[in-house]
Amino acid sequence: MAFFRTVLPIDGRFWFALWACWSLAAVGAPSAAGELERFLASVTTLSADFEQQVIDERGQVTQSNRGRFYLKRPGKFRWTYETPYRQEVVADGVKVWFYDPDLEQVTVKTIGAALGSAPALLLSGELDLEQRFIVSEQGRRGETAWVELRPKDEADVFRRLRVELRQGVLSSMELADNFGQLTRIQFEDVRLNPPLQDKLFRFSPPPGVDVFEG
Repeated sequence: MAFFRTVLPIDGRFWFALWACWSLAAVGAPSAAGELERFLASVTTLSADFEQQVIDERGQVTQSNRGRFYLKRPGKFRWTYETPYRQEVVADGVKVWFYDPDLEQVTVKTIGAALGSAPALLLSGELDLEQRFIVSEQGRRGETAWVELRPKDEADVFRRLRVELRQGVLSSMELADNFGQLTRIQFEDVRLNPPLQDKLFRFSPPPGVDVFEG
């Protein structure tokens, strides 16, 4: 997918981490992550504004993006990147669509191919997170709490995922990979269980764009 802009987390690491978090509610998180568990258990749909930064191993911000995120369980999500480039990532529960209007290109993958075998298992509810991850509370300051997930397998796609909850609601996520890169997502205007129609998670390629099946 070298033809796709790098502003999107196209390697699947962020989606993997996000779905790992959302699956905690189903499998039962350790008591240290009880607040995260309660939040996730309450979510059927979610929408939020987001700001994403990618930071390299020297601490320099290499990418900065803003947009809107939508989630509908099970298996549906939509990332709308609005700045600096307009892009869409849409999952309908079966396929994931990567759309770049400027390049007039769409790449289509199955959920499993886009996210890897482990995320596919997470979506199907067949992966036991207590066996795969070490989940621990990382402290609290006032109404803000932090929870960390570390994979037990050193060959996993990320090194650690840190989740911040403010007043019991998701406020940020920080994903560190095995190459020294950090992806930080800040959520704002988080709305829990808004009415989201299924058509929001469908995608039809506009006429004239190139479509690549991956």
